[in-house]
Amino acid sequence: MSLSRKRRKELIRLRKSADELWSHQAEVLERANAIAREAGQQAGLLTREEVVPRVRESYDHYVRPRVDATQQLATEVKRAVVHDVLPGIGTAIGTVMSVGDVARDARVRAALGRIHLQKPIVVKQKTTGAATYVAIGLAIAAAVGVAYAVWQTFRADDELWVSDEETESNSTREA
Repeated sequence: MSLSRKRRKELIRLRKSADELWSHQAEVLERANAIAREAGQQAGLLTREEVVPRVRESYDHYVRPRVDATQQLATEVKRAVVHDVLPGIGTAIGTVMSVGDVARDARVRAALGRIHLQKPIVVKQKTTGAATYVAIGLAIAAAVGVAYAVWQTFRADDELWVSDEETESNSTREA
């Protein structure tokens, strides 16, 4: 395909403009990459200087006391189980086993065979009166009152607490 001289010159100028534009875009991309690297470095510095200390402080202030309290509670539960529950279970198992050994003894079986059991005597109980129902009602009311007091004590009510910073800033604003 043959082009006229004028078209060739226009195409050459257009190609030079495209090459120039391409080189400018490459420079812009290089500058953008340099700025992005610098922003990453600044973000890392900001994280080390600002974020990490705040996270560490929050951890030390909020999380660590609860972890320590949980560990202490676990230690107390372990001590209670090892020193109180397990010996009691061992004693109960030993008692049951000794009762079983006694029950298998021939002398005990012979003694039980000589005993003649009588019919149990049934004693009629008195019917409950109004005082019993009043006492039960008072006991329930007292239990509900105690449960409500415990609930009021342990519920999370953030509105009841005012931080020192808020009171100081309010007093400086008023002055």
